[in-house]
Amino acid sequence: MLGTLPDASVQCCVTSPPYWGLRDYGAEGQLGTEKTPDEYVAKLVTIFSEVRRALKDDGTLWLNLGDTFINAKGRAHGHDPKNPARRFGLRPNDVMVPGFKRKDLVGIPWMTAFALRNSGWYLRSDIVWAKPNATPDPVSDRPQRAHEMLFLFSKSVRYYCDATTFEERSVWTIPSKPYRGNRGVHRAVFPPELPRRAIVAGSRRRDLVLDPFAGSGTTCAVAKSLDRDFIGIDLVGDYVRVAEERVASVGDPEAAE
Repeated sequence: MLGTLPDASVQCCVTSPPYWGLRDYGAEGQLGTEKTPDEYVAKLVTIFSEVRRALKDDGTLWLNLGDTFINAKGRAHGHDPKNPARRFGLRPNDVMVPGFKRKDLVGIPWMTAFALRNSGWYLRSDIVWAKPNATPDPVSDRPQRAHEMLFLFSKSVRYYCDATTFEERSVWTIPSKPYRGNRGVHRAVFPPELPRRAIVAGSRRRDLVLDPFAGSGTTCAVAKSLDRDFIGIDLVGDYVRVAEERVASVGDPEAAE
């Protein structure tokens, strides 16, 4: 679908791809089940080269990525009864990966940021998304993780970004917030405030906003509420249906909740 977008047609891309080794979305061609972090990052570079082609010369990419640990026990099989989406046979971080040790933090966000920079993107900012209501990790030998990374990339050395709109600078404290209309279809939903800040800073009214990993449609719904045009893409039909319903209901006071 990305390949069908005209060159230089998108002003702003705001997205959060599936994280490496954490979930099986049950879709052919899905991202995140690669055997190694390098394979995952290489796929992201390929995907975002198409995003870069579709961006206007003054366009920006706002990329949210979480990190992954190599499993402490190095298990290759089994299942997690509390979360059937995290089947160990499909999770590459449950087997030993060359170059990593058990319990290592992989560093996926920065690996991706550097790879995208090397592919031609301008890496302009790292933003820490601090989660005041993060779910505690069941660990006792490291600090609890309560943040994810959001990177700002530009296509060119000069680009559109209204930094005066930021209510906070390089640390954005935003609580995680599920979408009530999701009905449990999509387990990884980011809060509307996150794309709202990026969209307001990176685009103007009637500009085109893109999310190539649309999921339950958060970016698209927020873009519509801000009077932007939008394109959302996803491999999973159930997610697309939730996103379509969500976008159609924008204007309702609870549409972006």
